[in-house]
Amino acid sequence: MGEIITEQDRRYEREESASAPRDDQPMSDRVNNRSLRPNSRVFKEFMTTGWDNNEPAVQPLPSSGYTPARLRKLGSRFPGERLVIPAGQPKVRNNDCDYAFRPDSAFTYYTGLGQDYEAGAVLVLNPLDPDDPRAAAGETHVPELFVAPRADNSTEDYYRDAHYGEYWVGPRAGLKELAAMTGIETHDIAQLADSVGKDVGAEAGSVRVRVIPGTDESVSSMVESLREANGFPDRRDNTDHDNRFHEFASEQRMVKDDFEVREIRRAVDATKDGFDRILSRLPKAVGRPRSERILEGAFNSVAREEGNAVGYDTIIASGAHAPILHWMRNTGVVGEGEMLLIDAGVEVDSLYTADITRTFPVGGHFTALQRRLYQAVLDSQRAGFEAARPGATYSDIHHACMRVIAQRLHDWGILHVDVEESLSPEGQQHRRWLACGVAHHLGLDVHDCAQARYESYQEAKIRPGMVFTIEPGLYFAQNDLLLPKEMRGIGIRIEDDVLMTENGPEWISAGIPKEIDDVEAWMARRAADVR
Repeated sequence: MGEIITEQDRRYEREESASAPRDDQPMSDRVNNRSLRPNSRVFKEFMTTGWDNNEPAVQPLPSSGYTPARLRKLGSRFPGERLVIPAGQPKVRNNDCDYAFRPDSAFTYYTGLGQDYEAGAVLVLNPLDPDDPRAAAGETHVPELFVAPRADNSTEDYYRDAHYGEYWVGPRAGLKELAAMTGIETHDIAQLADSVGKDVGAEAGSVRVRVIPGTDESVSSMVESLREANGFPDRRDNTDHDNRFHEFASEQRMVKDDFEVREIRRAVDATKDGFDRILSRLPKAVGRPRSERILEGAFNSVAREEGNAVGYDTIIASGAHAPILHWMRNTGVVGEGEMLLIDAGVEVDSLYTADITRTFPVGGHFTALQRRLYQAVLDSQRAGFEAARPGATYSDIHHACMRVIAQRLHDWGILHVDVEESLSPEGQQHRRWLACGVAHHLGLDVHDCAQARYESYQEAKIRPGMVFTIEPGLYFAQNDLLLPKEMRGIGIRIEDDVLMTENGPEWISAGIPKEIDDVEAWMARRAADVR
C-alpha cells in the first residue's frame, strides 16, 4: 500500500528541503527519503513530555563472576599495554535493514555480554601505573567499557534515532545498566578516543595500543591513527602486534570455565529439543516442495524460543544434497527412502552454541546398505573418542577416525590402494570421500578459537576443560563414477560435542540418540507426536 501524502506532510517536506542534501553530496550523507518525518518546534516539545520513565530492570549477569579472572589472564600477557576489544557494528543486510546484531566473540568472552545489547561498544583494558596499590596486588589493568548512553524520553534521539532511540527499539541498557550487569566501569562512547589515546608513545613510560582486528573498522582506524601519530609508524609491525593479541585472546578460550561448560550443556539440551521437533514434523514433510525448509523452520523456531538464535546456518540435506558438505539452501524435497543429514545447533542467550549432526533414514528404518554405511561412520567416531585422552592431540583423533574410514572403503572395494598407502601423507586417496576435518573446538563460535596458532591448536595437547566435536562422515556424491551406483547420492555425518575431563572424554550430547536401533526408536516416538 502506498503512503497517503497530506498537505501537512508537504509542509514538513518543504521545511526540511532547506537542509536536504545536494546532488553532489555523498550517498552516506543523504537522509533516508523513504518517509517524511515531523520536524516542527511544537512536535519536538510535545515529544519530550508526558512519558513515564521506562527504566529497564537489570541485575548482574551470571557471567560477571567469571570475567574478572579472564581479564586478569589477558592483562598479564600484555603488561603496560592498552588493549582495545570492540563489540562490532551492525552489518547491513540490504539498504536500511541490518542483520540482527551479534557481538564479536572476544568482546563477549571478556565482558560476558551476549544478545544485542551493545552494538558499537568497546572494551578497553588500561594498564595500571606500577605505583598503583592494585599493581602491588598483582593487577595489571583496569577494564573500562565504552557504550552509547541511553536515548530515553528525555532526549530528542528518543524518537529520531532508529538505532538507539528507545521509541524505536525499546528500553535498552546504557551506562548504569551495563555497569551493573558486567561489574565493569562504564563510560560514554564519546570519551573513547581520548581514553585510548592517553599517553600513547614509544618512549619509556608511555603505552602501546593493540586492538582486536577486523571487528570494527572505525575503531581499528582510530587506533592506527593514534599509533602512527605517536611513534608507531610501521603499519605492518602494528598489524603483527594486533594479530598476536588476537591469537592469544583466541587461545585463552580453549579451556572452558564452569560457566562456559554449563552454557554449552544448555545449548545441547535446546538442540535436542530442536531435533525432536524436526522428527515430529518429518512424516508430513516428506515429498512436499521445499520440505528441507519445512524442517529447517521447525528447528530454527526452537532456537528462537529457547535461545538467541541458531549458532550457524542450519543444514537440512536429503538424498543427493547430503554429500554436499555445506548445503544450506535447504530448497530440496525430502524423499521417501533417502538418508537425511541434519547439522544444527542452538546458540543460547550467552552466545555459546552446540554443534550436532545426525543422519536419519527418512522412512524410519535403515536399509541394509544404509545400515552398513552408517555403522562405519559410527565406528569411526567411536575410534576418535577412544583416541581422545588428556595429552592427546586433535591429530590423534583425526588419524583414528580416518583409519576406520580407509579400512571400510578398502573392504568394500572402493579404495583400490593399500590402507597404509592411503593413510600416508603421500597418499590420502580415502579423503576423496571425507575431505573435511573431523574435530574442532566449540564454544562461543561453532569453530571456536579459530585465530589460534596451528601449533596451539592441531599440535597442542588436549587438556581438561576443552570442549570439541568429533564428526567423521562419508560423502558419496551423486556424480562420483568411482562408486557403485547404489551408493551414489548418500551422505552420512555423525557429530557430537565432547568435554575433556581429568578422567577422559565425556559425550556432552549423549542424550541425543545415534546408535542404529536407538535412532529408529527415536524416530518412531516422534512420528507418533506428529504436529
